[in-house]
Amino acid sequence: MRNAEFNDPRLVAVYDAECPWGRDDDFFLAEVGEAAEARVLDFGCGTGRLALALAAAGHTVTGVDPARASLEAARAKPGADRVTWVEGGWEVLPTGPYDVALMTSHVAQFVVDDEEWRQVLAALRRALRTGGRLLFDSRDPADRRWERWNPVDSRRSVHLPAGPVVLTWTDVTAVRDGVVHFTRHYRFGDDELRGEAMLRFRTEQELRGCLDEAGFRVERIHGGWQGEPVGVGDDGEFVVVATAV
Repeated sequence: MRNAEFNDPRLVAVYDAECPWGRDDDFFLAEVGEAAEARVLDFGCGTGRLALALAAAGHTVTGVDPARASLEAARAKPGADRVTWVEGGWEVLPTGPYDVALMTSHVAQFVVDDEEWRQVLAALRRALRTGGRLLFDSRDPADRRWERWNPVDSRRSVHLPAGPVVLTWTDVTAVRDGVVHFTRHYRFGDDELRGEAMLRFRTEQELRGCLDEAGFRVERIHGGWQGEPVGVGDDGEFVVVATAV
């Protein structure tokens, strides 16, 4: 199954246990927190970790995601009634006006096709008021993070809150034209599930060009979650802050 960790209920539970609150969430929460009671659009909200925290902080939040299983997990969490949940992709993005739009947890990289990426950015621009901000993360291809996605370095045990320990690992199957193809493995005892996925690694120049074309001005791009310059530190990120013009 493509992107099974978001679409298979068993693997959604693994994703939630494997991906707790982190420094990236701290960054985005702090950035949005600069605007009191902001209207926030969280595109690719997944199981709602950040959307729920933003709502608890007093913001008006809409969470949009194409994966029904992930949204069902989000809707079942405490405080979910404070968020407006919408199932679908860029085609269902509301027109706003929003103060902030987010794509976190490398959602931008799951948009592999260039034309679809342009449509996503255009839809996000329509959703934002002039002067509103777009915040997202994308891995720096110069960091070559996919070289660590192998059965040895990526192997880990995930402890579910009420269930078995799940063994997971990743195996890269192809790298071409800026797109990394890989398989995620999940072993539940004697039962193994697999999920196929692709991620697009865009350069900083590519990101800046697409944002400019879509009607955004890039304010800053960090290389990590502490505001490091690009290429400095171990995070290997492009953390983008752009303004709708």
